[in-house]
Amino acid sequence: MSEYQNEPSGDTEQFRAFARGGEAESTAGGPNIALILVGLAAVVIVIAVVAYLAI
Repeated sequence: MSEYQNEPSGDTEQFRAFARGGEAESTAGGPNIALILVGLAAVVIVIAVVAYLAI
């Protein structure tokens, strides 16, 4: 029976690959630029409407 365990931290090369994969996943979940731009556009529109109604 083999005692080999397939663990990401088994050796340095596997651990480095595992660590790089974890970093890539965490940056993918970061803020979405398109969503931020849509939010800023909505704020500008709301401010423009309020300013128009105040005149």
